[in-house]
Amino acid sequence: MRDGGRIAAAIEVLTEINDRRRPVQEALKDWGNKHRFAGSGDRVAIGNLVFDALRHKLSHAQAMGSESARALVLATYIWGWGNQVEKLEQVMEEDRHAPEPLSDAERTALIENKQVGDNDQISANIPEWLWPHFQENFGDDALAVGRSLSERAPIDMRVNTVKSSQDKVLKRLSHLHPEASGLSPVGVRLEPVVGPRKSPHVQAEESFRKGWFELQDEASQIASILSGAQPGEQVLDLCAGGGGKSLALAAQMQNKGQIYAYDAHKTRLAPLYDRMARAGVRNIQTIDPQTGSLDICDGKMDRVFVDAPCSGTGVWRRRPDTKWRVTENALNGRIEDQAQVLETATRFVRSGGKLIYATCSLVPAENQLQVQAFLEKHSDFKLVDLAPVWEEHFGEVSSRRPLFKDGGMITLTPYHTGTDGFFIAMMERD
Repeated sequence: MRDGGRIAAAIEVLTEINDRRRPVQEALKDWGNKHRFAGSGDRVAIGNLVFDALRHKLSHAQAMGSESARALVLATYIWGWGNQVEKLEQVMEEDRHAPEPLSDAERTALIENKQVGDNDQISANIPEWLWPHFQENFGDDALAVGRSLSERAPIDMRVNTVKSSQDKVLKRLSHLHPEASGLSPVGVRLEPVVGPRKSPHVQAEESFRKGWFELQDEASQIASILSGAQPGEQVLDLCAGGGGKSLALAAQMQNKGQIYAYDAHKTRLAPLYDRMARAGVRNIQTIDPQTGSLDICDGKMDRVFVDAPCSGTGVWRRRPDTKWRVTENALNGRIEDQAQVLETATRFVRSGGKLIYATCSLVPAENQLQVQAFLEKHSDFKLVDLAPVWEEHFGEVSSRRPLFKDGGMITLTPYHTGTDGFFIAMMERD
């Protein structure tokens, strides 16, 4: 396929997403199944156009004077991918599979490129109903945070120190031009590709198959480090999901002590078994919610890690379609879930033990307010100031600092720390 056909396909897929509110991956998969002639490079380029259009949906629509899929894709091809209007016109003329030629209004809008207006909410590409939450959390930085969430994310990897080291992984992946991620001492990063290019498939690398590294955003790596888990401790990962945090904690604990990995949804734990074997991890015990019991953890855990279900506002760079599908009702449901899982977690924390609460959200109601409500209800827990803990581990990286809020709770963002959006709080039991 040439660019004209790719543009037409992206418009078709984005129309399907907008009209039927379908998840982007599902819509792209269906398009690929119906158009078997499209090669892998074509499917990647089409997907990139769709994802980038969703990332800048509001600002592109405002500048184009239209929120149609066509307007968004055309704007992405020019402004997002750095092509000239003349090239687009040539593409449309020479490719019979291309969409209709530009109208006079479209051509004028693309040339004038008025993406930045006087409406910060639109320029930030944040849904109107969520904008007050970002203003509450970030004040004058809300626009910058929104824009940072509208960019492509890097590929972040966590070095598995059970089997390898940061230097060894950097050397083994040198053909991909990786860098040390900068904050996490076990982080390796590949910068995001641009335009139609395909991101490297790092899971096909021999070093991945050998268990030298795992895919994990640097924010999640930082959360594991800040938890302070030590070799020999008893740790419960209460919302383990696919086990990324459990694996990071296992390496941090040098395969000593015991980690209990639990998730209320059994299927989410399924990938962890293969990941444990590949990583050479021996101190994780999975607990199946249907056949196992958490009674063994009652009142005995040195640390309980709660990576709570949330709105996902901090990972919009990776999942831009969710930005436009999240609702107030869904947010309220998540807030209720978070309060419930925090309440459940209390039974497992021993006296003197730590409860770590984290989300990949940037909404105060899911973060600071949730912790404050918990502390008001549980006088036997007190907040731990994470500012000195941050300084101990990351203080030398002065240019990438999180926000410290309300007694030492931490908020990470792509704008402030170059990571996914993430919230971390720690509480200690008397």
